[in-house]
Amino acid sequence: MLRNMSAITFDTHKFVKDLETAGVPPAQAEAFVRAQQEILSQALDTTLATKSDIAVLDAKIDKLSWMMGILIAIAIANFAKQFF
Repeated sequence: MLRNMSAITFDTHKFVKDLETAGVPPAQAEAFVRAQQEILSQALDTTLATKSDIAVLDAKIDKLSWMMGILIAIAIANFAKQFF
């Protein structure tokens, strides 16, 4: 399934320069930025849902709500039947 995802920009060069300015050696700053970039990429790939994913979930929740309503109505009817 193809997903329509908007692009997220991340200025890695600026991040490296900011780390170097803070005293992090260049090789470590670049390694840290590569690791951070990989972490963000993995997190965004696994946690974002598209509008169609949410629509499918909403439809399932609507069905579940109707089923729970019917079950509660049946339970109340059975309870009321015992006393009337």
